[in-house]
Amino acid sequence: MEIGVPKENKDQEFRVGLSPSSVRVLRENGHSIFVETQAGNGAGFSDNDYRSAGAEIVPTSETAWNRELVVKVKEPLTSEYKFLQKGQILFTYLHLAADRKLTEHLIDCGTSAIAYETVEQPGANRLPLLTPMSVIAGRLAVQFGARFLERQQGGRGVLLGGVPGVKPGKVVILGGGVVGTEAAKIAVGVGASVQILDVSVERLSYLETLFGSRVELLYSNSAHIEAAVKEADLLIGAVLVLGRRAPILVSRELVKQMRPGSVIVDVAVDQGGCIETLHPTSHTNPVYVEEGVVHYGVPNMPGAVPWTATQALNNSTLPYVVQLANLGILALEVNPALASGVNVQAHRLVHPAVQQVFPDLVS
Repeated sequence: MEIGVPKENKDQEFRVGLSPSSVRVLRENGHSIFVETQAGNGAGFSDNDYRSAGAEIVPTSETAWNRELVVKVKEPLTSEYKFLQKGQILFTYLHLAADRKLTEHLIDCGTSAIAYETVEQPGANRLPLLTPMSVIAGRLAVQFGARFLERQQGGRGVLLGGVPGVKPGKVVILGGGVVGTEAAKIAVGVGASVQILDVSVERLSYLETLFGSRVELLYSNSAHIEAAVKEADLLIGAVLVLGRRAPILVSRELVKQMRPGSVIVDVAVDQGGCIETLHPTSHTNPVYVEEGVVHYGVPNMPGAVPWTATQALNNSTLPYVVQLANLGILALEVNPALASGVNVQAHRLVHPAVQQVFPDLVS
C-alpha cells in the first residue's frame, strides 16, 4: 500500500505522523511510504533519516496526500480539505465534536476517517491512542500553568511549590482520568496543594491508592466545583466524554470570582472545553486575559515537545497503521478496536457519540 505522511500545518505543530523507525517497519512489511519534505524536522527527524529508513521524500503536501492511507497527527485544516478523496483512509486525531465544518466535508468527500481518540479496546474502557498524548498534555498543563502564573507572564506571581513560611499554590483539577492524574503527579512533585474532582467514586478510590493524603479528592458536583475554583491559583480542565463535546463545568460567573492573575489551562479545549470563558488559542499566542484570569487554550499542547510526543504516539499507533496497510479497510473487520475509531465512512457519519453531537448529519 502507498502511505502518505504530510507535514503538519497547524500553528507550531512539530509532531509528525510516522517516525523513521515506523517507516522502517512499514517498509519491511512491503509498503511504500511518501513523506513530505521537512515533515519531521521539528521533531528532530531529517529527510535523510526517512530516506535511510526506506521512505521516498516528496516535495509537496499534495503528493504526500495523494495516497491510499494518510497518517497524520492533527485534523486536516481548511487548506487541506482539497486533498481529501473518496476511497482514501485518513488516520489521525480528528475531534469532530468541536468541528462541524470538517465533519461535513469528510461526509461529502467519501474519505474513511479513523480518529485516534475514539479507538477503544472492547471491554477494557481504554483509549490506547489517546492515552500517550493525554499523559503528555497532563504533565505539560502544570508546566505551562506554572509559567503563566509568573508575574511577567501576567499571572499572580505564585510559586506553586511555595517556600518555607509561605503556603504553596493551589492546583484544582477537574477530572481524574489520564490527564488529571498526570497533572496531579507533576503538581504534587513540585509541592503544590492539589485537589482533584471527579464524578466516579471508583476512580477517586483508585486515585487515593495512588496519591494517599497528598491530594484532596472530591466528588464533582456544583457546590464542590464552586468552592474549589474560587480558591484555585491554577485551574486545569481535564474532562473527557468519548467522542462528544466536553460539558461546561465552570461558568463565566464563577471565573469572575477567581483571584485576578489566576490561570486556567483547559486540556479539554480540543473537544470544546469545559470552561465557559475559554476558547482555542495557539502556541504562537497561547494566552489571553478574561475576567482578570489568564486563559490558556492551546489544543495541540504536546506539539510543544515533538521529539518526545512523536515517538510516544508512534509507539501506540504503529500496530494499527501496519494492520491498515496490510489489510486496507478490511482491517476494520479484523480489529474491533480499530473499527470503533471510525468516525466517517462511505459518506456517512458513523460514530455514535459524534452522531449525538450532529444528529442532523446522520443519514
